[in-house]
Amino acid sequence: MEGHRRIGVAVDFSPCSKKALKWAVDNVVRAGDHLILITVCPGGNYEEGEMQLWEATGSPLIPLIEFSDPIIMRKYGVKPDPETIDIVGTLAAQKEVVVVMKIYWGDAHEKICEAIDKIPLSCIIIGNRGLGKLKRVILGSVSNYVVNNGSCPVTVVKSGEYET
Repeated sequence: MEGHRRIGVAVDFSPCSKKALKWAVDNVVRAGDHLILITVCPGGNYEEGEMQLWEATGSPLIPLIEFSDPIIMRKYGVKPDPETIDIVGTLAAQKEVVVVMKIYWGDAHEKICEAIDKIPLSCIIIGNRGLGKLKRVILGSVSNYVVNNGSCPVTVVKSGEYET
């Protein structure tokens, strides 16, 4: 991936992460870039050696052709939705962009910042969940944490809808 921009987009396949992905495709990604979808699953107790390694380091970079296959993705415990796959599939074909996915297990706050440094990313785009003030205080805002602790430029795409 030398010499190319590595654009990260944090995805959890929710409406706000799809909005962030669409925004990245429309406003940031250009031909020759590498688009890396970063997804974080809750930590699990895995007995298989492969899964224990992945829990510590994240999955290998998974090419679009593989993360479009539900049978392969079952191994990782992730179900990308058809809309997300359609967005990145169209992008890869039209703009000649390399699309891969990296899966982490654990706390989203820490793992997204870890991804920024380990991949490393040129920038990251993240959606906000639209938490109200009370839930944001209790749960903590992942996007706010990444803005304050990430070591690359961070763009937060607001969903415009807030939970109470």
